[in-house]
Amino acid sequence: MLDNNLKAQLKAYLERLTQPVELVATLDDSKHSADIQALLKEIEPLSDKVTYREDNNADVRKPSFLITNPGKETGVRFAGSPLGHEFTSLVLALLQTGGHPSKEAQELLEQIRQLDGEFHFETYYSLSCHNCPDVVQALNLMAILNPKITHTAIDGGMFQNEIQERNIMGVPAVFLNGNEFGQGRMTLAEIVNKVDSNAEKRTAELLNQKDAFDVLIVGSGPAGASAAVYSARKGLNTGLIGERFGGQVLDTVDIENYISVPKTEGAKLAGALKAHVDDYQVDVIDSQTVSRLIPGASEGELHQIETASGAILKTRSLIIATGARWRNMNVPGENEYRTRGVTYCPHCDGPLFKGKRVAVIGGGNSGVEAAIDLAGLVEHVTVLEFAPEMRADAVLQKKLRSLSNVEVILNAQTTEVYGDGTKLTGLKYKDRTNDSMHDIALAGIFVQIGLLPNTQWLEGTVERNKMGEIVVDARGETNIKGVFAAGDCTTVPYKQIIIAAGEGAKASLSAFDYLIRTSAK
Repeated sequence: MLDNNLKAQLKAYLERLTQPVELVATLDDSKHSADIQALLKEIEPLSDKVTYREDNNADVRKPSFLITNPGKETGVRFAGSPLGHEFTSLVLALLQTGGHPSKEAQELLEQIRQLDGEFHFETYYSLSCHNCPDVVQALNLMAILNPKITHTAIDGGMFQNEIQERNIMGVPAVFLNGNEFGQGRMTLAEIVNKVDSNAEKRTAELLNQKDAFDVLIVGSGPAGASAAVYSARKGLNTGLIGERFGGQVLDTVDIENYISVPKTEGAKLAGALKAHVDDYQVDVIDSQTVSRLIPGASEGELHQIETASGAILKTRSLIIATGARWRNMNVPGENEYRTRGVTYCPHCDGPLFKGKRVAVIGGGNSGVEAAIDLAGLVEHVTVLEFAPEMRADAVLQKKLRSLSNVEVILNAQTTEVYGDGTKLTGLKYKDRTNDSMHDIALAGIFVQIGLLPNTQWLEGTVERNKMGEIVVDARGETNIKGVFAAGDCTTVPYKQIIIAAGEGAKASLSAFDYLIRTSAK
């Protein structure tokens, strides 16, 4: 199961164990069980602190295995294969069960230990999902820290019957005590705050006690991270607030155009951004949503940011770097069948539609790349493009049209998504050349029609264009003195990671220039 290079790396990691770890497998006669048994037996000899045994009579999913400490019955359980993107989750579970400390903030770890109640989490993942490991690893850590919390990570491809019974059409899909809890990427802090009923109030109280910043950056993607590093290097009191560190980079699979980095993955780049910011004195406020800007009454007066939790943060200058989000079709049925057939991530959710018929909405690069990717998994892909011609690069179009199970429909305006009340079953579209209406029976729809800036919270404050993008000048300045903006939420053309990072640096330098020329009031 593991090649020699991977074994050597894992052996080196397992040297960090400080207490014994027991692998307890529950198996049947299937090939999947044989594969899991082979994997665990390869891991056992890599450390004298790891032991393996089987308990095939346990009343749990088969095949599965528990990672625990000898004498304990709680811990982390994997039902299925922890390879692919989940191999890192397996390694971290082994290390943390064996006493290796987590790098998460101590306040958050203590909050997990203090959670009171019975929390039985189940997470369905796919081996190709790049969003799943963050959720799996967060819940694994919670189960390791608190004996009242259990977590089972379930390979949806191996337990297809459960996927169908629970109508799961997007991963990661999390259930708590048998009920739907969340779908999509979630940070550890988001999960903890969701189950801790007093967390929001405590967080607001702590945020209200903070002194005014010299620079407060809203948004923790590439633009925000870059702005934070540049501001901190200038010796400014810098704050960085965002919903999830890395922003939309976390939803990107392969990145091959970030200069000096020939190839990386979104999650890795996001981790590198966080590590760089952590090298400086930056007050990082994660898992917080900003709801309102209250500009200073005159130049030099403090600007205020209000969070969804009700906290108020004050700052002499502000950099808005809130990025963008996937654009919705805004047709009847889209919201009703979101995560039940309507999805936005072909890499994450594609395996759930194996052997089924799906559609991709959008004929740009992202849409055509999604269709090419899906064509190798599903029975048939229909690409619907609103315009009279495809907008994707010629090389991608050539590849797409070479695939026998792909159909491209131009001048197609999606008008409705429909289903049986439980899951999506099809869509309607209008042929824009003659206004005729058509139906397509489908199991899934992958929406790939571009981005919308995350600026709705700025209504009535900074100037925005008709697309909602913040209007900035060559220095990243907005129409409000002391308020700057950078990245995908602005009018700067070409929404690229490297451009966002450069714009964040520019906005930070502009903010510094503003601060040294403006007296505080």
